[in-house]
Amino acid sequence: MIKPKIRYEDFAKIDIRIGRIIKVEDFPGAHKPAYKLWIDFGPEIGVKTSSAQIVKNQTKEELLKQEVACVVNFPEKQIGPFKSEVLVLGPDDGTNDESNWIILSPIKEAPLGSVAR
Repeated sequence: MIKPKIRYEDFAKIDIRIGRIIKVEDFPGAHKPAYKLWIDFGPEIGVKTSSAQIVKNQTKEELLKQEVACVVNFPEKQIGPFKSEVLVLGPDDGTNDESNWIILSPIKEAPLGSVAR
C-alpha cells in the first residue's frame, strides 16, 4: 500500500547520508534479533551508532566496511542499554518479518557523509 503523498519540502527535511560500517556486534539484549553498528560518516558528522534488525539477511562479516544509507537527523533512541543515533535504510525481503530487511548500499563507493537523494 502506498502511503499518502508528501510535498518535496517534507522530504527535504530528511538528512540521508552515506556512511561506512566500522564495527558490528551482536545485540543479545534487543527484543528482536539485531546488531549494534558503529558507522563512520566522515569528519563533518563523525561516528554514529545504530541498532539494526538485519541479522537474517546479512552477517557481521558482510556488513563490516559496507557503505550504507542512513537518516542522520532523527532524535536519538535508547534501545535497552544502547543508544541508536541514526536509522539505517533498506527494504524488507518480502517476508514481512522486521528482522529480514536488507541494507541500502551505493553500487559505487561514495565519499563518507555524502548526501543521498
